[in-house]
Amino acid sequence: MKKLLLSVIAILIFPLIASAFDGPLQSRNQFPLFGVVNTPYLEKAGIENSFSAVISYSSVYLVDNSAKWGMGLDMEITELNLRAKKNLNDFMEIGIELPILGFSSGFMDGFLNRYHDVFGFPDYGRSRRPENEFLYEVRRDNTLIVKGKNGRIQIGDIRLTLKKPVLKSDPAVSVQASIEFPSGDAKAGFGNGSLDTGLSVMMEKNLGDKLSAYLNFGIVFPGDLRGYERVTLRDYLYGGAAVEVAFWKDISLLGQIFIQGSPLPETDIPSMDGTAVLLSLGGRYSSGKNTLELSLTEDPNTSGAPDFTMNFSFRRLF
Repeated sequence: MKKLLLSVIAILIFPLIASAFDGPLQSRNQFPLFGVVNTPYLEKAGIENSFSAVISYSSVYLVDNSAKWGMGLDMEITELNLRAKKNLNDFMEIGIELPILGFSSGFMDGFLNRYHDVFGFPDYGRSRRPENEFLYEVRRDNTLIVKGKNGRIQIGDIRLTLKKPVLKSDPAVSVQASIEFPSGDAKAGFGNGSLDTGLSVMMEKNLGDKLSAYLNFGIVFPGDLRGYERVTLRDYLYGGAAVEVAFWKDISLLGQIFIQGSPLPETDIPSMDGTAVLLSLGGRYSSGKNTLELSLTEDPNTSGAPDFTMNFSFRRLF
Protein backbone atom coordinates (compact mmCIF):
# COMPACT_ATOMS: atom_id res chain seq x y z
CA MET A 1 0.00 0.00 0.00
CA LYS A 2 2.83 2.37 0.87
CA LYS A 3 4.54 1.69 -2.48
CA LEU A 4 1.25 2.27 -4.31
CA LEU A 5 0.74 5.60 -2.51
CA LEU A 6 4.29 6.73 -3.37
CA SER A 7 3.74 5.77 -7.00
CA VAL A 8 0.54 7.83 -7.20
CA ILE A 9 2.29 10.85 -5.65
CA ALA A 10 5.17 10.51 -8.12
CA ILE A 11 2.77 10.41 -11.07
CA LEU A 12 1.05 13.57 -9.84
CA ILE A 13 4.26 15.48 -9.16
CA PHE A 14 6.22 14.44 -12.23
CA PRO A 15 4.26 16.58 -14.74
CA LEU A 16 4.98 19.64 -12.62
CA ILE A 17 8.75 19.26 -12.93
CA ALA A 18 9.16 17.65 -16.34
CA SER A 19 8.61 20.73 -18.51
CA ALA A 20 11.56 21.92 -20.62
CA PHE A 21 12.19 25.66 -20.53
CA ASP A 22 11.81 27.31 -23.92
CA GLY A 23 12.79 30.98 -23.55
CA PRO A 24 11.01 34.34 -23.26
CA LEU A 25 7.81 35.33 -25.04
CA GLN A 26 8.26 36.02 -28.75
CA SER A 27 6.75 39.51 -28.66
CA ARG A 28 8.36 42.81 -29.70
CA ASN A 29 7.61 46.53 -29.77
CA GLN A 30 5.30 47.37 -32.69
CA PHE A 31 5.22 51.12 -32.11
CA PRO A 32 5.61 52.90 -35.49
CA LEU A 33 9.01 54.58 -36.01
CA PHE A 34 10.43 52.35 -33.24
CA GLY A 35 9.42 48.96 -34.61
CA VAL A 36 11.10 49.59 -37.98
CA VAL A 37 14.62 50.22 -36.63
CA ASN A 38 15.86 46.72 -35.87
CA THR A 39 13.69 46.45 -32.76
CA PRO A 40 14.65 43.17 -31.04
CA TYR A 41 12.71 40.78 -28.85
CA LEU A 42 13.90 38.85 -25.82
CA GLU A 43 15.57 35.53 -26.59
CA LYS A 44 17.14 32.63 -24.76
CA ALA A 45 20.89 32.04 -24.93
CA GLY A 46 20.55 28.55 -26.40
CA ILE A 47 20.69 27.90 -30.15
CA GLU A 48 18.25 25.76 -32.13
CA ASN A 49 16.78 24.62 -35.45
CA SER A 50 13.28 26.05 -35.67
CA PHE A 51 10.58 27.80 -37.66
CA SER A 52 8.15 30.25 -36.06
CA ALA A 53 5.07 32.13 -37.22
CA VAL A 54 4.25 35.00 -34.87
CA ILE A 55 1.01 36.99 -35.21
CA SER A 56 0.70 40.27 -33.31
CA TYR A 57 -2.18 42.74 -33.15
CA SER A 58 -1.56 46.18 -31.63
CA SER A 59 -3.55 49.33 -30.99
CA VAL A 60 -1.56 52.58 -31.26
CA TYR A 61 -2.63 56.11 -30.39
CA LEU A 62 -0.48 59.23 -30.20
CA VAL A 63 -1.72 62.60 -31.50
CA ASP A 64 0.50 65.42 -30.26
CA ASN A 65 2.59 68.35 -31.50
CA SER A 66 5.62 70.38 -30.47
CA ALA A 67 7.28 73.43 -32.01
CA LYS A 68 9.06 71.26 -34.61
CA TRP A 69 7.23 67.93 -34.72
CA GLY A 70 3.72 66.74 -35.44
CA MET A 71 2.77 63.16 -34.57
CA GLY A 72 -0.54 61.72 -35.75
CA LEU A 73 -0.83 58.01 -35.00
CA ASP A 74 -4.29 56.47 -34.55
CA MET A 75 -4.24 52.98 -35.96
CA GLU A 76 -4.19 49.25 -35.40
CA ILE A 77 -1.29 47.13 -36.65
CA THR A 78 -1.31 43.47 -37.62
CA GLU A 79 2.04 41.74 -38.07
CA LEU A 80 2.88 38.25 -39.27
CA ASN A 81 6.54 37.61 -38.53
CA LEU A 82 8.08 34.49 -40.07
CA ARG A 83 11.28 33.42 -38.31
CA ALA A 84 13.70 30.60 -39.16
CA LYS A 85 16.76 29.61 -37.13
CA LYS A 86 19.52 27.16 -38.07
CA ASN A 87 22.02 25.60 -35.67
CA LEU A 88 25.38 25.32 -37.44
CA ASN A 89 27.14 22.33 -35.82
CA ASP A 90 26.53 23.70 -32.30
CA PHE A 91 28.98 26.50 -33.17
CA MET A 92 26.53 29.30 -33.92
CA GLU A 93 22.97 29.99 -34.99
CA ILE A 94 21.92 31.91 -38.08
CA GLY A 95 18.43 33.40 -38.20
CA ILE A 96 16.22 35.23 -40.67
CA GLU A 97 12.99 37.15 -40.03
CA LEU A 98 10.42 38.30 -42.58
CA PRO A 99 7.74 40.66 -41.19
CA ILE A 100 4.49 41.26 -43.07
CA LEU A 101 2.65 44.34 -41.76
CA GLY A 102 -0.87 45.67 -42.17
CA PHE A 103 -2.19 49.09 -41.06
CA SER A 104 -5.90 49.70 -40.47
CA SER A 105 -8.41 51.86 -38.62
CA GLY A 106 -9.33 48.73 -36.66
CA PHE A 107 -12.21 48.01 -34.34
CA MET A 108 -10.86 48.21 -30.78
CA ASP A 109 -11.24 51.91 -29.87
CA GLY A 110 -14.59 51.52 -28.12
CA PHE A 111 -13.39 48.54 -26.10
CA LEU A 112 -10.13 50.27 -25.13
CA ASN A 113 -11.93 53.46 -24.07
CA ARG A 114 -14.13 51.44 -21.70
CA TYR A 115 -11.14 49.37 -20.55
CA HIS A 116 -9.15 52.48 -19.60
CA ASP A 117 -12.16 54.03 -17.86
CA VAL A 118 -12.84 50.93 -15.76
CA PHE A 119 -9.24 50.47 -14.58
CA GLY A 120 -8.23 54.13 -14.54
CA PHE A 121 -5.36 53.66 -17.00
CA PRO A 122 -4.10 56.62 -19.09
CA ASP A 123 -5.15 56.55 -22.75
CA TYR A 124 -2.89 59.12 -24.50
CA GLY A 125 -6.06 61.19 -25.19
CA ARG A 126 -7.63 58.52 -27.41
CA SER A 127 -11.15 59.36 -26.26
CA ARG A 128 -10.88 62.83 -27.86
CA ARG A 129 -10.87 61.42 -31.42
CA PRO A 130 -13.61 59.63 -33.36
CA GLU A 131 -13.58 55.89 -32.78
CA ASN A 132 -11.83 53.66 -35.34
CA GLU A 133 -10.68 56.50 -37.63
CA PHE A 134 -7.26 55.90 -39.25
CA LEU A 135 -4.40 58.36 -38.95
CA TYR A 136 -0.68 57.87 -39.59
CA GLU A 137 1.19 61.04 -40.43
CA VAL A 138 4.51 62.34 -39.11
CA ARG A 139 5.84 65.84 -39.87
CA ARG A 140 8.91 67.86 -38.93
CA ASP A 141 8.89 71.65 -39.46
CA ASN A 142 5.55 71.05 -41.19
CA THR A 143 7.30 68.88 -43.79
CA LEU A 144 5.91 65.39 -44.36
CA ILE A 145 8.17 62.54 -43.20
CA VAL A 146 5.88 59.46 -43.14
CA LYS A 147 2.30 58.97 -44.27
CA GLY A 148 0.57 55.61 -43.92
CA LYS A 149 -2.53 54.37 -45.72
CA ASN A 150 -5.52 52.59 -44.22
CA GLY A 151 -5.77 48.94 -45.28
CA ARG A 152 -2.31 48.66 -46.82
CA ILE A 153 -0.34 45.40 -46.35
CA GLN A 154 3.36 45.10 -47.17
CA ILE A 155 6.56 43.38 -46.09
CA GLY A 156 8.76 45.20 -43.59
CA ASP A 157 12.53 45.21 -43.17
CA ILE A 158 14.11 41.74 -43.34
CA ARG A 159 16.40 40.91 -40.41
CA LEU A 160 19.37 38.52 -40.22
CA THR A 161 20.99 37.38 -36.96
CA LEU A 162 24.11 35.48 -35.92
CA LYS A 163 24.17 34.05 -32.38
CA LYS A 164 27.33 32.59 -30.85
CA PRO A 165 27.27 30.73 -27.51
CA VAL A 166 29.95 31.85 -25.05
CA LEU A 167 28.95 29.60 -22.15
CA LYS A 168 26.86 26.48 -22.71
CA SER A 169 26.52 25.45 -19.07
CA ASP A 170 24.23 26.95 -16.43
CA PRO A 171 24.14 29.91 -16.65
CA ALA A 172 24.28 29.97 -20.46
CA VAL A 173 25.53 33.09 -22.25
CA SER A 174 25.48 34.02 -25.94
CA VAL A 175 26.29 37.09 -28.00
CA GLN A 176 24.31 38.06 -31.09
CA ALA A 177 24.86 40.38 -34.04
CA SER A 178 21.96 41.53 -36.19
CA ILE A 179 21.51 43.38 -39.46
CA GLU A 180 18.23 44.66 -40.89
CA PHE A 181 17.85 45.36 -44.60
CA PRO A 182 15.69 48.22 -46.00
CA SER A 183 13.09 46.06 -47.76
CA GLY A 184 10.07 47.97 -46.40
CA ASP A 185 8.59 51.19 -47.81
CA ALA A 186 9.90 53.94 -45.50
CA LYS A 187 7.55 56.64 -46.85
CA ALA A 188 4.53 54.50 -45.94
CA GLY A 189 5.91 53.45 -42.53
CA PHE A 190 6.89 49.83 -43.28
CA GLY A 191 10.63 50.40 -42.77
CA ASN A 192 13.18 53.14 -42.26
CA GLY A 193 14.87 52.90 -45.66
CA SER A 194 18.38 52.23 -44.28
CA LEU A 195 20.59 49.42 -43.08
CA ASP A 196 20.39 48.87 -39.30
CA THR A 197 22.75 46.83 -37.14
CA GLY A 198 22.85 45.71 -33.52
CA LEU A 199 24.76 43.79 -30.86
CA SER A 200 23.33 42.01 -27.83
CA VAL A 201 24.10 39.64 -24.96
CA MET A 202 21.68 36.90 -23.88
CA MET A 203 21.76 34.95 -20.63
CA GLU A 204 19.63 32.25 -19.08
CA LYS A 205 19.72 30.54 -15.70
CA ASN A 206 17.73 27.64 -14.27
CA LEU A 207 16.53 28.39 -10.74
CA GLY A 208 15.38 24.91 -9.84
CA ASP A 209 13.18 22.35 -11.55
CA LYS A 210 10.25 24.70 -12.15
CA LEU A 211 11.77 28.15 -12.68
CA SER A 212 14.07 29.71 -15.26
CA ALA A 213 15.18 33.32 -15.74
CA TYR A 214 16.38 35.18 -18.84
CA LEU A 215 18.26 38.45 -19.25
CA ASN A 216 19.01 40.37 -22.48
CA PHE A 217 20.68 43.70 -23.13
CA GLY A 218 22.11 45.34 -26.22
CA ILE A 219 22.55 48.34 -28.49
CA VAL A 220 21.12 49.14 -31.93
CA PHE A 221 22.79 51.31 -34.56
CA PRO A 222 20.02 52.47 -36.90
CA GLY A 223 20.57 54.13 -40.25
CA ASP A 224 18.70 57.28 -41.19
CA LEU A 225 14.95 57.35 -41.65
CA ARG A 226 14.51 57.94 -45.38
CA GLY A 227 10.86 58.88 -45.71
CA TYR A 228 9.64 61.85 -47.73
CA GLU A 229 12.43 63.73 -45.95
CA ARG A 230 15.56 62.34 -44.27
CA VAL A 231 15.81 62.15 -40.47
CA THR A 232 19.00 61.20 -38.63
CA LEU A 233 18.24 58.55 -36.01
CA ARG A 234 20.11 57.89 -32.77
CA ASP A 235 21.71 54.71 -31.44
CA TYR A 236 19.62 53.26 -28.62
CA LEU A 237 20.06 50.85 -25.76
CA TYR A 238 17.59 48.17 -24.72
CA GLY A 239 17.27 45.47 -22.14
CA GLY A 240 14.83 43.08 -20.60
CA ALA A 241 14.24 40.18 -18.25
CA ALA A 242 11.81 37.27 -18.23
CA VAL A 243 10.78 34.51 -15.83
CA GLU A 244 9.34 31.17 -16.96
CA VAL A 245 7.50 28.90 -14.55
CA ALA A 246 6.85 25.24 -15.39
CA PHE A 247 3.20 25.18 -14.34
CA TRP A 248 2.46 21.67 -15.67
CA LYS A 249 4.16 19.06 -17.83
CA ASP A 250 3.43 20.82 -21.12
CA ILE A 251 2.44 24.29 -19.90
CA SER A 252 4.60 27.23 -18.82
CA LEU A 253 3.57 30.65 -17.52
CA LEU A 254 5.75 33.65 -18.36
CA GLY A 255 6.17 37.26 -17.31
CA GLN A 256 8.64 39.72 -18.73
CA ILE A 257 9.65 43.37 -19.02
CA PHE A 258 11.30 45.03 -22.01
CA ILE A 259 12.83 48.53 -21.94
CA GLN A 260 13.90 50.47 -25.04
CA GLY A 261 15.31 53.95 -25.65
CA SER A 262 13.97 56.18 -28.44
CA PRO A 263 15.81 56.15 -31.80
CA LEU A 264 14.33 59.52 -32.78
CA PRO A 265 15.97 62.89 -32.20
CA GLU A 266 14.41 64.99 -29.46
CA THR A 267 10.85 65.89 -30.45
CA ASP A 268 9.73 67.67 -27.24
CA ILE A 269 6.76 65.29 -27.22
CA PRO A 270 6.95 63.32 -23.94
CA SER A 271 5.27 60.21 -25.33
CA MET A 272 7.92 60.01 -28.05
CA ASP A 273 11.03 61.05 -26.11
CA GLY A 274 10.43 58.88 -23.05
CA THR A 275 11.79 55.38 -22.52
CA ALA A 276 9.48 52.66 -23.78
CA VAL A 277 8.51 50.03 -21.19
CA LEU A 278 6.53 46.92 -22.15
CA LEU A 279 5.12 44.44 -19.63
CA SER A 280 4.03 41.05 -20.98
CA LEU A 281 2.19 38.11 -19.46
CA GLY A 282 1.52 34.88 -21.27
CA GLY A 283 1.49 31.13 -21.43
CA ARG A 284 3.07 28.43 -23.55
CA TYR A 285 1.90 24.93 -24.46
CA SER A 286 4.40 22.39 -25.81
CA SER A 287 3.56 19.14 -27.57
CA GLY A 288 6.54 17.23 -28.89
CA LYS A 289 8.44 19.55 -31.21
CA ASN A 290 5.54 22.01 -31.51
CA THR A 291 4.93 25.01 -29.27
CA LEU A 292 1.95 27.38 -29.03
CA GLU A 293 2.23 30.70 -27.20
CA LEU A 294 -0.31 33.37 -26.23
CA SER A 295 0.50 36.68 -24.52
CA LEU A 296 -0.75 40.18 -23.74
CA THR A 297 1.49 43.28 -23.58
CA GLU A 298 0.75 46.62 -21.91
CA ASP A 299 2.71 49.89 -21.77
CA PRO A 300 2.68 51.16 -18.18
CA ASN A 301 4.29 54.54 -18.90
CA THR A 302 2.44 55.40 -22.17
CA SER A 303 5.63 56.18 -24.05
CA GLY A 304 7.05 54.71 -27.25
CA ALA A 305 4.93 51.55 -27.27
CA PRO A 306 1.52 50.34 -28.44
CA ASP A 307 -1.29 50.84 -26.00
CA PHE A 308 -2.16 47.16 -26.16
CA THR A 309 -0.73 44.14 -28.00
CA MET A 310 -2.05 40.60 -28.37
CA ASN A 311 0.48 38.03 -29.50
CA PHE A 312 0.09 34.44 -30.75
CA SER A 313 2.89 32.26 -32.04
CA PHE A 314 3.52 28.78 -33.35
CA ARG A 315 7.02 27.28 -33.32
CA ARG A 316 8.31 23.96 -34.58
CA LEU A 317 11.72 22.56 -33.68
CA PHE A 318 13.65 20.47 -36.17
